[in-house]
Amino acid sequence: MTLFKYQARNNLGKVLDGTIELENEAAVTSALKQKRMEIISLSPVVGLELIWVNINKKKPNVKTKDIVVFSRQFSTMINAGLPILQGLTIVAEQAENKDFRVLMAKVRDDISNGVPLSEALSRHPKVFSTLYVNMVRAGEQGGILDIIFERLSEYMEKAEGVTRKVKSAMMYPTVVISIAFLVVIFLMIKVVPTFAEVFQSFGAELPLPTRIVLETSNFLVSPKAVFLVVFGVVVVIAFNLYRRTKSGAFQVDKIILKLPAFGILVRKASVAKFARTFGTLIKSGVPIMDALETVAKTSGNLVVEKALNDARDSVRSGKTLTQPLKESNIFPPMVTQMINVGEETGALDAMLSKVADFYEEEVDAAVEGITTIIEPILIVFLGVTLGFIVVAMFMPMFELGNLAG
Repeated sequence: MTLFKYQARNNLGKVLDGTIELENEAAVTSALKQKRMEIISLSPVVGLELIWVNINKKKPNVKTKDIVVFSRQFSTMINAGLPILQGLTIVAEQAENKDFRVLMAKVRDDISNGVPLSEALSRHPKVFSTLYVNMVRAGEQGGILDIIFERLSEYMEKAEGVTRKVKSAMMYPTVVISIAFLVVIFLMIKVVPTFAEVFQSFGAELPLPTRIVLETSNFLVSPKAVFLVVFGVVVVIAFNLYRRTKSGAFQVDKIILKLPAFGILVRKASVAKFARTFGTLIKSGVPIMDALETVAKTSGNLVVEKALNDARDSVRSGKTLTQPLKESNIFPPMVTQMINVGEETGALDAMLSKVADFYEEEVDAAVEGITTIIEPILIVFLGVTLGFIVVAMFMPMFELGNLAG
């Protein structure tokens, strides 16, 4: 992604300055044209200016909850017949989140200057996603903004729920294993060396488990351990740098989908998100090509994104949506079959809604299943690891007691 600065004239003739971060100049030109803006100048931000922009660039502290509350309130206000400017003024004054209050004031000011609501929201991409802006634009064109904002709030609540469940399923084992690792390191570095001094006075050969623990402890307090830690940090940094490349990110996402248990969970969550997002966009009147582009960008997985882009190319060439989704091996047969039925019957949004409901329930079941399986495995792992260390430390004492007897 490259940061570009631009100067452009909107449809009211006002000259605006701004920045936008996209893949290339062609993408920026296309994005500005979609906003009905005539480009006066466009150039990438480079050198010291880029460093300065990054230093001063602060992401507003706006949570999904703030956007959901805004969407519901704004839907009610529009449905009650309040003008958009008045509704935004009320939201800006009543918002509890200071950053969101400031942002809403900017949106209100843009609209008072003749900028459409969708364009005003698109100027804050770190808060309002492409999906959000496209749906608002469709609502403006169809005169159903109140319905669109209600659908957006429902969609965001359900999507956030799926994401939260996936994160919680991954968080539990991560936290437990991390704590266990720190406990073992503490025992090896602080506790075991104390026992080692006592064992040296025995003058007898130590049992094998005890020798293993002592050798491990000696290694962890030696310079070799420091080298190992440094090597590990270098590997992590190299991995993160590789993951930031397009090919690296694609390979990592591909591996994630193939992981046992977690891969299945991520795949089901991706299908649920695709169906919910795509169905919501289609139902809101967004053209299918724009909807597929938005769904691909918000998929959260490059493998899924590639499959959706292939499907978009297929639809553009006059083919069906079903075949490329089936060939991707990402979407289960049930999903592609229901999409095929939706295409043939003209009820694609309804079919996608059913798919989303089903796979959101599947995510719930998968999270519960993984938690049920992982908990006893972790307990056994912790018990065996800590038990081995404790037994290894006390075995010499038991043998010394037997000799004395």
